[in-house]
Amino acid sequence: MVTLNDYLYSGATVFRILKKYTQDLRASAKVSKNEVDLVHCNFLIQIMELLEHNDFLTAQSQKIREFYKYMAMEYPYLSFTFKGRIKSLIRAEGKFNGYIVEYIYDYYKKHKSYPDIAELKEKLNCFRDLIAYRIVISMPRCHLKNHENREEEELKHLYQIANVLPQFLEERGFTAESTGGVLRSSSPLLDDAVKPYYRDYITSEKEDDYKSLHITFYDNSARCYVEMQLRTKQMDDIAEIGSANHINYEKKQEASRARRDTIPEGECIYFDEAYERCRRLQELELSGVDVDMFTAVSNSLMNDGCGLYRGRLILPYEHLSRFQNDLID
Repeated sequence: MVTLNDYLYSGATVFRILKKYTQDLRASAKVSKNEVDLVHCNFLIQIMELLEHNDFLTAQSQKIREFYKYMAMEYPYLSFTFKGRIKSLIRAEGKFNGYIVEYIYDYYKKHKSYPDIAELKEKLNCFRDLIAYRIVISMPRCHLKNHENREEEELKHLYQIANVLPQFLEERGFTAESTGGVLRSSSPLLDDAVKPYYRDYITSEKEDDYKSLHITFYDNSARCYVEMQLRTKQMDDIAEIGSANHINYEKKQEASRARRDTIPEGECIYFDEAYERCRRLQELELSGVDVDMFTAVSNSLMNDGCGLYRGRLILPYEHLSRFQNDLID
């Protein structure tokens, strides 16, 4: 079985690793007639194309920047940041194989049989967040009036921004994607016209206190999907360094994928291989990895300059309120 782990000790760049891994995986899939691995190859090619032909990211980020400029004009008293990232290789690989494990497990648990290959392949076409942007807002206390509640004011502004974002980007070549009713918002602050496009993790709270608004767009120029996340600073802190941080998220994912004893080994090759790839990634000691532009002291302390683990930042913008230095009364 071909796994990503086998390619992480060569000192090569992420792009070279992707290219070699994809070539070997495709060759193996053709020999074994593994249709899921062929879908896997196409997924890896998407990531490769982002790294190899990234001129469109400049054009795309400039369009996103127009919304940044709009917010700076419309909300001069807000502090906010815009960030963009390409999903890292290790996280993308883990998520792809995790989908396979979870879908087959859930299907088997319900039906005591395995899903049709066509159903599984359809499930694997749902990736929409290889490119993601995040808008994080904060209301400086000095701009609160008449004992206004900071959290309420930030939430009100967050939904105001969410209401105008879809039309703003659609006028610039993006198409908002319907969620099909998944996590539909119940907030009265979100307009009915845009509710079909948002997954609302604020009114539909998760157990780990994760809160955010998510919306997916199709960039008609770049021909790719883009996810946008909208949060307050408090929500972002919980997601990044609080109870919903990615380390805790990964641990929960590991627990949810530890289902080897439920699916008899050898009965479903797609489950077996995806489970093994997930297991090997979970046991990866990053300090031993040799990938160009990546250095790790441990699994927690690392300098990821290549998009291997944490992802590559592609759009750092920050607006700290026009009034922050008392330049304007």
